[in-house]
Amino acid sequence: MGRTIVKLLVSITAILAVLLLLSPVSADHHVGDQKAVLITGATTGIGRVTAEQLAAAGFFVYAGARKDADLDELNKIDNMMAVRIDVTKQEQIDAAVKLIKEQGRGLWGLVNNAGVNVVAPMIEAKESDFDFLFDVNVFGVFRVTKAFAPMIIESKGRIVNISSISGVLSGGGYGMYAGSKHALEAMTDALADELSDFGVHVSAVNPGNFASEIGLTRCKRLLEDKSAGDWGLFEDRRQEMLSDCKERLDAGVKNEGTPPDAVARAVEQALFGENPRDRYLVVPRQVEAGWTIAKAIEEMLALNVGHEYSYTRDEIFQLIDAMWPYASGEKSWDDPEDETEMTMFMEAWMERQASEKD
Repeated sequence: MGRTIVKLLVSITAILAVLLLLSPVSADHHVGDQKAVLITGATTGIGRVTAEQLAAAGFFVYAGARKDADLDELNKIDNMMAVRIDVTKQEQIDAAVKLIKEQGRGLWGLVNNAGVNVVAPMIEAKESDFDFLFDVNVFGVFRVTKAFAPMIIESKGRIVNISSISGVLSGGGYGMYAGSKHALEAMTDALADELSDFGVHVSAVNPGNFASEIGLTRCKRLLEDKSAGDWGLFEDRRQEMLSDCKERLDAGVKNEGTPPDAVARAVEQALFGENPRDRYLVVPRQVEAGWTIAKAIEEMLALNVGHEYSYTRDEIFQLIDAMWPYASGEKSWDDPEDETEMTMFMEAWMERQASEKD
């Protein structure tokens, strides 16, 4: 019911999610119960840290990777089995389903983490770059989720999609990547609505700029792409980026920034917490929360002004006050009394607006 109401006021709910989901998270679970989780893209960065933290907490982790050396490394970790899975290859996904079924543990959780990044101005981007990026970030999530959904439904488990603050933000050069994460946000909402009737909860985790290999991988791809043409009006930016990438790689820079431990904790909460949230914003700096909140508010206000059915400032804040306890966890959509209370409020709120228009 909560997601149904949220559909009517997406922007406002996004603001509440951003405002309220910045606190540290901790999971409520029984350590050692050996619930099994599959994490795609578990070789480095967020995927690797999450896999290691969950395994250390006593859960069994199927860690997705593509290369033999990475598979060997992951198999050395207790409570972990490496699974060869390239999210762009259906045959590997199908083989992973077969393998995990054969293990007999079932599957409680799926973490769609595998992702790539490509940077280019929209009017200079190549269609092949779009294809590559969306094949991993969007269609990869679709393929893996569809393949493992029967196992998750059987266990009444959890799905966690690793989105990004770029699921809210965008900017010059990041249109392709942000577009893929905006798509993932919409997919997450739809999937959550569809699977709620089967006892499955779906969450999105929106990390900020934590230490990750994704930027270095993007740099390597940019330097190795001999077919890339110049960026026309934006060529000076491309040259700056090439110079920066070469400098970083020559210096042996690997993972710059804050380690993503907080992201892993958010994933653990989403997978095993008693009351999982719909969204988790996890950022290493206050300014990143500020960017994201400001953008959500800007979009909400832009949608609200200049048309016949816009709401007043007081009406908007009345709605925010009513929804705040649900976003903060003080009330729950799953509680029948809370759900009834909010439904009645929404009906009265909308009817009042309708009567004023008459």
